[in-house]
Amino acid sequence: MICTVFEDFAAALPRIGAIAGLDLGTKTIGIAVSDGLRQVASPLTVIRRQKFTLDAAELLRIASDRGLVGLVLGLPLNMDGSEGPRVQSTRAFARNLERLTPLPLAFWDERLSTVAAERALLEADASRRKRAEVIDQVAAGYILQGALDRLRHLA
Repeated sequence: MICTVFEDFAAALPRIGAIAGLDLGTKTIGIAVSDGLRQVASPLTVIRRQKFTLDAAELLRIASDRGLVGLVLGLPLNMDGSEGPRVQSTRAFARNLERLTPLPLAFWDERLSTVAAERALLEADASRRKRAEVIDQVAAGYILQGALDRLRHLA
């Protein structure tokens, strides 16, 4: 179920249970997960994109293994708030994923999440190679943390 309004996503979730944040790129999918009480987002892993069926199978395996109760997809809006081709691609991914899982899906504005992740990694003095390896999952963490903070205000 795709929840177009974030309040609907909050209402669809059980009281406790971890959720995941996804940073959908053209080559990778960064994944971050929350704790069961939905307080803190932690970067988890990166899926190297192949084709949708394989990507979705890996994502749903992670969701099952971790007992996730919802998924938040970063929505790559343009800086002026308009929607471009990457937003259309993200929405299509969500529509296809919706057919494969009963988990509620929501979108979260991901503008500047990669910039924030890059800044945090630079401050942590991560090497260029290390930054390249983890940037997508750290960006997913920023996306998820924003959603978790909003969920807390809705409770």
